[in-house]
Amino acid sequence: MTMKRVIWAILALVVFVAGLAVTGHAQQEGVMTEDAKLEVATLAGGCFWCVESDMEKLPGVVRAISGYAGGKAETATYEQVSGGNTKHREAVQVFFDPAVVSYAEVLDHFWKHFDPTDEGGSFGDRGAQYTSAIFYHNEKQREIAEASAKALDESGRLGKPVVTSILEFTSFYPAEEYHQDYYKKNPARYKTYRYFSGRDRYVKDTWGDEAKPKARKATPEPDAKRFVKPDEAALKASLTPMQFDVTQNEATEPPFKNEFWDNKREGIYVDVVSGEPLFSSTDKFKSGTGWPSFTRPLVSGNIVEKKDRKLFFVRTEVRSKAADSHLGHVFDDGPEPTGLRYCINSAALRFVPREDLAKEGYGEFIKLFE
Repeated sequence: MTMKRVIWAILALVVFVAGLAVTGHAQQEGVMTEDAKLEVATLAGGCFWCVESDMEKLPGVVRAISGYAGGKAETATYEQVSGGNTKHREAVQVFFDPAVVSYAEVLDHFWKHFDPTDEGGSFGDRGAQYTSAIFYHNEKQREIAEASAKALDESGRLGKPVVTSILEFTSFYPAEEYHQDYYKKNPARYKTYRYFSGRDRYVKDTWGDEAKPKARKATPEPDAKRFVKPDEAALKASLTPMQFDVTQNEATEPPFKNEFWDNKREGIYVDVVSGEPLFSSTDKFKSGTGWPSFTRPLVSGNIVEKKDRKLFFVRTEVRSKAADSHLGHVFDDGPEPTGLRYCINSAALRFVPREDLAKEGYGEFIKLFE
């Protein structure tokens, strides 16, 4: 019996406390249609619930789909694969934007979230269907994958040889609906499974903070498009008193009495003065503080952090780069994957809903919600 099945049996006897928070954007199911701007990586690292969850947290990854890869059978279901009847592995197809994250960076993130030295399976799940593999889609991916595996092996970081197979991609069958985004649909069961499997303990002991996703890359703007901040009179004329006081005088708006603290719509948040993109609803979470809270910036290059010593203790102030607007503060008590809480004033933000992104000039971020 695999670890996954054991955990399911244990869970049947346990009553979990309701109300566990589920963060992140709930994406539609099914195979993504072709997009010329996206590339795909097909990766097997044990339980696909975990691989999907870990890979979706990497900036630049638009979508991850759980499924079955590498077998020769013309069909694959969970029962067939679990029974060893199809020779497929549990795998995940990762759709990513190469303008934000490279294939090599995708693999670097992948290596740090499973044990590539395990020949018999993955943590508590044993059997060929849980063994690891990278399925390359072209020669360039093969070369990058082989070089990446060789570099990891020669680093001696893992203490044992890397045994992850690097195989030519042949086919991929999306897993059943209930397996997709499992960590979002069943957070209690998923967290319990990860805990008992030992995956999180392995990642922490082996990689520590190195396993955390790196911040999104900033996109440099041409000189002609650089923002020129208006003078004080113009700002007072274009902003409400609260917006001016927050962005220019570092004031703090009242909690629970501001525009976006409970906003649940899909879209991005931009600087109210300059319009530079700052945060996304995909990274927004309910913190209970009464202010909009995010786990990370949308574009890290648009955020500037400074020490704030105005109170009896030191805080980290968050400002926008182009407009130099005071936004709020960042704290280290947030949820995974970053452990950060960007506590931001609504008055410093303007919300651009998903449906208006293209017409307002933010079309590059539409892919976050597909």
